[in-house]
Amino acid sequence: MDERMRKRIAQAKNVDRFMTILFSAIGGFFLIFILLLAGYIIVNGLMSYFPGVFSFTSKGIGNQLFNTIYLLFLSLLFSCLVGIPAGIYMAEYAKQGKVTEFLRMSIESLSSLPSIVIGLFGYLAFVLTFGATWNLLAGSLTVSILSIPLITTSTEDAIRALPRNFVEGSMALGSTHWYAIVHTLLPAALPRIGSGIILAAGRVFGEATALMYTSGMSTRIDWANWDLTSPLNALNPLRTGETLALHIWVMRSEAVDPNSAKIANFSAAILVIVVLLFSVIARRIVSNINKKQTGSAKK
Repeated sequence: MDERMRKRIAQAKNVDRFMTILFSAIGGFFLIFILLLAGYIIVNGLMSYFPGVFSFTSKGIGNQLFNTIYLLFLSLLFSCLVGIPAGIYMAEYAKQGKVTEFLRMSIESLSSLPSIVIGLFGYLAFVLTFGATWNLLAGSLTVSILSIPLITTSTEDAIRALPRNFVEGSMALGSTHWYAIVHTLLPAALPRIGSGIILAAGRVFGEATALMYTSGMSTRIDWANWDLTSPLNALNPLRTGETLALHIWVMRSEAVDPNSAKIANFSAAILVIVVLLFSVIARRIVSNINKKQTGSAKK
């Protein structure tokens, strides 16, 4: 090996070491920043606690917390029912060409639309069109538009990342293409699909602008009323429902309650904690399912 080659190798190693340190520093900075931000919100919010803040009355956030979780469930139901099949189609059935590229570009463009534009569309499509008032169903359908592109892309990428012999081996044993997708590809791609669903859920948790036009900014729930057709029933998706994210905005901008600042701070802390708990629990569930599918679960 001549001297010129040694210098080039040494230079390449120095550049690699420098870039490793640089990217590690950037990653460490953002990790510390996120930890400090989340810690400040949680600590500042918990210090704002006062008796009755968890109540299911106009003075507490119990109803808003329930609305947030309920709307998340409805929106993920719609998003997964559309996004996962769409990702399967893009990965396994769509032929390469201008139509497919246009469809993929449309999906990517949809994910970058401002939430206020999606909110106005949801108001026109799901509220005014049906002559309805603000309701949780319209809100969940609207935020699903924001989640579908992410779940679709995650599903497509997860399936494309798998070795092609997964499908070929399954079909060689006599299965159909669809059977191979459902029983071979999807279980193997579940961890990455789950990550996409978790990211979509995080956006739903924090969404406020789109819900302002669709789900409404008020909540009236009678927990003793179990008539699903009643506008006061908690599980009626056609009732108005203010989420925690909207409640924070209202408490900081329009509220006249003397405890409005404390309620906003505490709501922000609870929202961050709920997002963290959801991410941890969802990842644990996906991990356990993946271990059972791969046979690596401890007996």
